[in-house]
Amino acid sequence: MRLILSLLVIILTVGCKPSNSKEVAVDTQSSTPATAPSTDSETEEAVKFPVYDFEEFEHLLHKEDETVHIIIFWATWCKPCIAELPYFERINAEMKDQNVSVTLVSLDMPSMWKSRLEPFVEKKQLQSEVIILDDPKQNDWIPKVSEDWQGGIPATLIYSKDKRTFFERGFTYEELLNEIQPFLQ
Repeated sequence: MRLILSLLVIILTVGCKPSNSKEVAVDTQSSTPATAPSTDSETEEAVKFPVYDFEEFEHLLHKEDETVHIIIFWATWCKPCIAELPYFERINAEMKDQNVSVTLVSLDMPSMWKSRLEPFVEKKQLQSEVIILDDPKQNDWIPKVSEDWQGGIPATLIYSKDKRTFFERGFTYEELLNEIQPFLQ
């Protein structure tokens, strides 16, 4: 419980700031073997989306296929995250046939999964893949996503097998489209 409260304080302190965020180019790392999400039967019955700890989730950050992967770290309580979701949904719909994959990684607290996350996804009719990252050891896993990530959301990783960029900021549709274009060439 103390770790969860610490995570919430850290996220609220540094997260959801549209501040001086920057683009960071990172070398592509080798992929790790795929693993299945947590199989706690109580968790699976309780929520509609896969729940991962970071060890289970990490392989999604290192796929070496012909797809451009867009991974968005967000939460239902983050206003800048909510503001940009329609742009990711539009990219998901328009670029599905161009091997572009959008994954929405919810960082909502477990108490919010049924009461907030599920109703939000249903009400907004989100079509992108939604998963939950439930790992309180954020000081361990945040730098594994990007060494330059300070923990704020929204945060977006765009990668392919030979290129990788990370953003700790929100996007407009045009900005997002501009960042994806080099991956499609």
